[in-house]
Amino acid sequence: MSKKPDSHHVVPNPEGGWDVKRGGAGRTSGHFETKQEAVDRGREISRNQGTELRIHNRDGRIARSDSHGHDPCPPKDKR
Repeated sequence: MSKKPDSHHVVPNPEGGWDVKRGGAGRTSGHFETKQEAVDRGREISRNQGTELRIHNRDGRIARSDSHGHDPCPPKDKR
């Protein structure tokens, strides 16, 4: 799994709970008991840093992505 540096990921911790990690980083930005706590913190970090947030399932697959800055396909302006 390739994690880009301009992204943050909510991933399951093998020892239990959930981690928030910057793409490509070895260390976690935070460890949380519940997935929802990790998603909330990951979203806050991602918004502050203008990164993509990738939310993974227990099996490691990406379940959802949130864009907070560098969206490769931004919506068109509806004027």
